[in-house]
Amino acid sequence: MPHSVPHLVSTDWLAEHLDAPDIKVVDGSWYMPAMGRNPKEEFARQHIPGAVFFDLDGISDTDSLYPHMLPSPEKFSSRMKALGVGDGHHIIAYDGAGIFSAARIWWTFRAMGHERVSVLDGGFKKWVHETRPVEQGISQGSERHYTARVNNFIVRDKNAMRANIETKREQVLDARSPGRFDGSAPEPRAGLSSGHIPGSLSLPFDLLINEDGTLKDETDLRAHFEAAGVDLARPITTTCGSGVTAAILYLALTSLGHQSVALYDGSWTEWASDPESPIATGSV
Repeated sequence: MPHSVPHLVSTDWLAEHLDAPDIKVVDGSWYMPAMGRNPKEEFARQHIPGAVFFDLDGISDTDSLYPHMLPSPEKFSSRMKALGVGDGHHIIAYDGAGIFSAARIWWTFRAMGHERVSVLDGGFKKWVHETRPVEQGISQGSERHYTARVNNFIVRDKNAMRANIETKREQVLDARSPGRFDGSAPEPRAGLSSGHIPGSLSLPFDLLINEDGTLKDETDLRAHFEAAGVDLARPITTTCGSGVTAAILYLALTSLGHQSVALYDGSWTEWASDPESPIATGSV
């Protein structure tokens, strides 16, 4: 399977390739409860023509105590088959906020061994602003064969994160807000202390996104990583509250050509739920 697809595609590019037989558009919109948005309802109201809805919470390990953890490869394969997503598809993931949960969908496909996946830069927000075509209702293609093969090289679990505190082999980069990172602001999930994994660095994800919802250019991205104290020549693991915005940091690093990046799937929700997990506060 060829892997040479861009990590990001523009709305112009998608408009030109929307009818190509190997293109499959996936709406992966997901929002924090406080945002008061229902992605399924928004999808039914309007979406990019031919898109299918990827339910981030439903297509996850629903037996886990933690939100939207990676599903088993068997469950993922079954759900993709039902959505009409096939092994040969070039998947274009988007969301309604610009670049938010689409990055998590992109990373999920990559974690399941599917490299032919891109994020729509600016997402549905930009698509609609440019008055491009939309359709209504729930669309679903005919079933396609899909085979997930988990790529464990890009996934980290709690044990790996705990071991890394000692080895410091990988830099840990946290996408949450400064207040949640330093412990001065509460976590949105009840019962969780704020703070951070000892030794980690802070880079709030929203610093990497332009007002129109697109990812900042390479020069700006590089400057933000360097300002956060990141050594772009060394391995990096990204984390956040529940593994969604960590994928934005992952996408940005990958777009800069970084070859050694992983994501802590359970992120802060898992870490802070364990009373044995060490928690640091204050700024780096």
